[in-house]
Amino acid sequence: WTTPAVVSLYLLVALLAADDSHAAVNTFGELRKWHKITLQFDGPSGYSETSEPNPFADCRLDVTFTHGSRSYKVPGHYAADGDAANTGAKSGKKWHVHFAPDATGEWEWSAAFVRGNNVGADASKAGTPHASIDGLSGTFSVKASNKSGRDHRGKGRLQYVGKRYLRFAETGEYFLKAGADSPENYLAYEDFDDVVDRKRKSWGPHVQDFETGDPTWQNGKGKGIIGAVNYMSKKGMNVQSFITNNLEGFDR
Repeated sequence: WTTPAVVSLYLLVALLAADDSHAAVNTFGELRKWHKITLQFDGPSGYSETSEPNPFADCRLDVTFTHGSRSYKVPGHYAADGDAANTGAKSGKKWHVHFAPDATGEWEWSAAFVRGNNVGADASKAGTPHASIDGLSGTFSVKASNKSGRDHRGKGRLQYVGKRYLRFAETGEYFLKAGADSPENYLAYEDFDDVVDRKRKSWGPHVQDFETGDPTWQNGKGKGIIGAVNYMSKKGMNVQSFITNNLEGFDR
């Protein structure tokens, strides 16, 4: 038999599980200065890349990160199931925001999430808050970077300081650009989802430049394009120029 108290507890758990307003927040990445940190939120259900209303156009996520006198408002984005690079998912309820803290110590964050016609494209529109994410807050503690050498995370963010070259915020070194300015359609790559079948590249010759431990997706895809990055790095290059709209530029 079951007591009334146990029945009430079961009902409470069921209600919480069915209520979109109780969202989970996960933190990914190394909690270190200048390193990328990702907050993942559970947002409202029913969205996909092509749904109407659309999560890119009709939703807006902003997260404010605060540390002492520092305060940064960072936009978030719809992330389908949170791992679409590997799953190929086009729908889900995950939202991401990325942040690279510029100081060690305790950081606070607070989230604002609104929905409404075109609020994602027009920041002047107020929208309607949705409790799945809006109003959530938290903290995390950041340590000093442990990177050195060619890993720029140990040098800090590049900043424009009114000089000819950009300068690293942590070390004060100036950044001298040296790299390839082509091809513009570098990302027209066959291992990416939904690439238009026009001038797609395999980067096959650079598979040999792929190294154990390098990133891949969907059970080993990506070795050609990652190998191409390795090749350029070995030649002393530190930048790569391309455009994200592959159908323009060289693909026209």
